[in-house]
Amino acid sequence: MPVFTYTGRAAGQRKVEGELEARDKGEVVAKLRTRHIVVSEVRAKPKEIKLPSRARVTTKDLAIFARLFSTMVNAGLPIDQCLDILASQVSNRGFRKVISEVHQSVSGGASLAEALAKQKRVFDNLFVHMVEAGEAGGALAMIFGRLALYLEKINALKRKVKGAMIYPAVVLTVAVGATIFLLVKVIPVFANMFAQMDATLPAPTLFVIGLSHLVQKALLPGFVMTIVFAFLLRRFYRTENGKYLVDKTMLKVPVIGMVIRKTAVARFTRTLGVLISSGVPILQGLDITAKTAGNAIIQRAIERTRRSISEGKTITVPLRESGVFPPMVVQLISVGEQTGGLAEMLGKIADFYDEEVDAAVAAMTSLIEPVVIVLMGGLIGGMLIAMYLPMFDLVGAIK
Repeated sequence: MPVFTYTGRAAGQRKVEGELEARDKGEVVAKLRTRHIVVSEVRAKPKEIKLPSRARVTTKDLAIFARLFSTMVNAGLPIDQCLDILASQVSNRGFRKVISEVHQSVSGGASLAEALAKQKRVFDNLFVHMVEAGEAGGALAMIFGRLALYLEKINALKRKVKGAMIYPAVVLTVAVGATIFLLVKVIPVFANMFAQMDATLPAPTLFVIGLSHLVQKALLPGFVMTIVFAFLLRRFYRTENGKYLVDKTMLKVPVIGMVIRKTAVARFTRTLGVLISSGVPILQGLDITAKTAGNAIIQRAIERTRRSISEGKTITVPLRESGVFPPMVVQLISVGEQTGGLAEMLGKIADFYDEEVDAAVAAMTSLIEPVVIVLMGGLIGGMLIAMYLPMFDLVGAIK
């Protein structure tokens, strides 16, 4: 349906302008009359070629937006004025444009939830449905406060997991780079020297020299194959079965699997708890939670839970049968369901598992760090010792 821009005057001769979706100009005029707006001009909005913005809207950006919006609504400012202020305050250019478009939609008569729903690439179903519940219950300030707190905690959880993986990834990259440099640049120098000496080389030295020749020949093809494999793995992961298989495998990886599982439980309980406490029905809340689970195994377990509840069962039965959630989590959810405090109990579980993720991340870091250092030292040290063995033999022969 085409979009039209309009200008006119409302009660009290106040000038108004905005946008409306309609079949033609006559429908725009008719809609505005029902709002007691006298139209002075209606134009078809020209189609825009939207170029992808380089600025990416992060969870931190959304958390700041929700926090500021909550503060301004609490202070009694109208929604369109809040959006206007935020559009001028945000430093992220891409996000600023999104807020401006939301402001235009709200000025044109759309509800805030409807305006946010048009920006699906930024505001997900969880955000939209919570705002919708807040508008229906007249508690927008409280809902945005909860959204801000939720997004801040989710962002903190992401940073913990990413931070834990940075150190071993950097050390491993350096180790691989140093190993390849030695095999390609340093070992051939020793090999040429030994060839000129026509010395009998021990087995470790012959192995390292052979490995050096292999790496030199296979370096470029190996690099190309790695890029191709990464591309194919990414394509495979985007398929439903591929994501399920990869996520299932990752959950079984020692140490890392435990961190992923605890992170997923914390995210599930936090998200569902916030949705239920904000007035979103549990079936709708489970549907949203499944889509934001971040893990295909957890997502399927939540979807089975939703189907079971729609058939009249309690939430705990399908969670227990899934085998994904720890027994303690299932029991606590059962207690919350029976006492009528499910949202509060889910929040407590999320807080507990946030601390568990902290402990698991610390344990993973302390375990990975010495393993990577030992492997790195053993690999590089072993190659250097293998190269110096013939030197020791020559020194012994001279004596």
